[in-house]
Amino acid sequence: MQIELTRYLVAAGGVAALVWLWRRRIAHRKIQPRAAGRSDVIRELRQSLWTIVVFAVVDLLTLALIAGGVIAMAHGPAVPMTIGWQVIVLIVLHDAWFYWMHRALHSRALFRPLHLAHHRSRTPTSWAAYSFATGEAVTEALAIPAMFLIIAAIAPVEPVAVFVFLGHQIARNAIGHSGHELAWSGFTRSPWTGWLTTTTHHDLHHSEARHNYGLYFTWWDRWMGTEHPGYHDRFEAVATSPRVAAAATSVSPHSSVSPHTSVNP
Repeated sequence: MQIELTRYLVAAGGVAALVWLWRRRIAHRKIQPRAAGRSDVIRELRQSLWTIVVFAVVDLLTLALIAGGVIAMAHGPAVPMTIGWQVIVLIVLHDAWFYWMHRALHSRALFRPLHLAHHRSRTPTSWAAYSFATGEAVTEALAIPAMFLIIAAIAPVEPVAVFVFLGHQIARNAIGHSGHELAWSGFTRSPWTGWLTTTTHHDLHHSEARHNYGLYFTWWDRWMGTEHPGYHDRFEAVATSPRVAAAATSVSPHSSVSPHTSVNP
């Protein structure tokens, strides 16, 4: 409980604090015109605290598998190369798990009982990072022992790799729900960065729900045809600085897209 709660408070609280401190500087980067209210934040906090309890219970299962020798953990000096490949594998596996689990939760049978709680945050804040119903929290948490079992089949799991992965997971999650786009113009179309999700990518999922199921990467959404058709334009509308947007508009009044224009899938 202490570990899960600390991770959540540091990441979600840290992102929320930065958004508040920089609110004037990044006001033009706000993705939705609506602002989350106090009741929204309280609901997200309450639901996330319950999720942390669920996570802690599943963590006990992981610890039991480690104590029973089912999941082998590495001991002794950490090996940088081993840490590197394990972090990469954990992130790639988790992204695949999340995409397909997430799509399943959007099915007619599962959405209302398992996923609706998270989508009550139509305009999410970083506090929504763990705002899940009990069933979704369980499916999210089970990824950890499943991935550890896969890694352990190749080599003992490095504790440092786990630490880095878990830090990356909660940081990306909190940023993805922050409601403000901090990536630079051209990010989504660059071959160097376009395969990474952005805050706009996940925010569109919350506001329109039918697209953008990926967590860290855009691969699965592109491969499966589930990327939002207006994603790149919506991203550029908030990622482009006001001066550049104004200059572009003065040249061609139809060249820019309002960040609040509704795009029907």
